[in-house]
Amino acid sequence: MKIAAWNVNSVRARLDRLVEWLKNAQPDVVCLQELKCTDAEFPREAVLEAGYHAAVHGQKTYNGVAILARTPPQDVVSGLSDGVEDSHARVIAATVDGVRVVSVYAPNGQQVDSPAYVYKLEFYARLRRYLDTRHKPDEPLALCGDWNVAPEDIDVWDPVAWQGQTLFTEKEKAAWRELCAFGLTDTFRSLYPAEKKFSWWDYRMLAFQKNQGVRIDHVLATGPLVKRLTAAGVDREARKGKQPSDHAPVWAEFKAG
Repeated sequence: MKIAAWNVNSVRARLDRLVEWLKNAQPDVVCLQELKCTDAEFPREAVLEAGYHAAVHGQKTYNGVAILARTPPQDVVSGLSDGVEDSHARVIAATVDGVRVVSVYAPNGQQVDSPAYVYKLEFYARLRRYLDTRHKPDEPLALCGDWNVAPEDIDVWDPVAWQGQTLFTEKEKAAWRELCAFGLTDTFRSLYPAEKKFSWWDYRMLAFQKNQGVRIDHVLATGPLVKRLTAAGVDREARKGKQPSDHAPVWAEFKAG
């Protein structure tokens, strides 16, 4: 089972790219982020023609998450459902072939100590409570998406330059560790503890060409899936060409349970 995550930075603007990538990469499940469209505007027909069913939690202009799967997603739940008033479409969950899959688009945080930064830390705490309330670490569970956190020095191109910047502050990394303490493993880092690969590059200053990026997109998995983990990676090729997303897809592959 191949599970991927991709912040497409507008699904309608990148639809041709998405369909082509689905054809080439052949994932079983794809978690999309930053759809930038409502549920009604999501290109379901094109995705279905490519062989994928879609569960969508959209939002006009901003945010938006989806789960695409070869088999129809079951038991779809949108949002954190924790009673907190929050209009941001950032989480959708569904069961696919016996695995509970959650597509997550964590807040960016903007500037340190801004209201957006506080909201980001609160989002992480809410997501941990969501897991504690709904799940157990001994069930097959994958959380996939744009986490807007680079967990370690190896996950940024220049740790000195990034020190204290949003995506790489100590508070954000602590929130990430607290989430993972539920029983989640970073699939890529578990297989490649010393490999420096990135999933996001700024559009400016030739950052992609210089490979001045950060790894903020992750596929997290619980123990039952980690035991079945066979491969993981970043599809850097999908970031090339004209008008790409600023993110590359990330993926993990698991043998049958």
